[in-house]
Amino acid sequence: MTHQHLPKPKMVATDVDGTLIDPAERVSPRTKAAIESLITDGVPFVLATGRPPRWVDPIVDDLGYAPLCVCGNGAVIYDSAADRVLSSRTLDVPTLSWLAELAERTLPGCGLAAERVGVSAHDAVTPQFVSSPLYEHAWLNPDDTDVDREEVIDTPAIKLLIRLAGARSSQMRAALAPLIGERADITYSTEHGLIELSAPGINKAAGLTVVAQHLGVEAANIIAFGDMPNDVPMLRMVGHGVAMSNAHEEAKAAADEITESNSDDGVARVLERWWV
Repeated sequence: MTHQHLPKPKMVATDVDGTLIDPAERVSPRTKAAIESLITDGVPFVLATGRPPRWVDPIVDDLGYAPLCVCGNGAVIYDSAADRVLSSRTLDVPTLSWLAELAERTLPGCGLAAERVGVSAHDAVTPQFVSSPLYEHAWLNPDDTDVDREEVIDTPAIKLLIRLAGARSSQMRAALAPLIGERADITYSTEHGLIELSAPGINKAAGLTVVAQHLGVEAANIIAFGDMPNDVPMLRMVGHGVAMSNAHEEAKAAADEITESNSDDGVARVLERWWV
């Protein structure tokens, strides 16, 4: 089947960073128009991102539409229109403690951070991000909360982040994955020395499966877009997986098609086959 003759998708899912938004972190007018057309056509549009719910607001503002979101690499299903966390899957405290000790032994000098979630994106009761003194941010994080190392792992978390400045994420994963085995899901969304650990079996494919079942859409009728290793499970599970031309080689290998880059409206160029 050629790409030009694919049946119209019954759901569209897309990663955010490096995929939907351009390098200036904006949704371009062309991409916004394509998404507006599919929504008008009654086709569900879902964000599937490594971002926590509290980092979804700028995308919703740009889109002018509040979609269902798979957040935290699949650990959280978030209704951005209602600002409500519908479900979450966490790493328990014994597992967090075990993972932290393993990481510190295997990657000396690494810092730890934990991503947590409350009942809404801006739940003031739950400190949603905490990091240890050794943790150096891989990107700007305006809501940082430095705590003692022990406090990072004393509460169930949707994600444990391991940061080793100056390292490559792929090498960190290669060192840790054989030791972690089935105790956690391990991935990364940047090569800048940051890996992300979730509960076993929790990834974007698992989260998107929950949303698809809720909406009554089969995986074969979904098109999904992504650019990094954390998108690989989702690109493989859907009927048609699309990687960006700027994507990591692992994402490209998992995809059925490679589109233009995120700076050149790659998502819109595919969607415009059905919606213009």
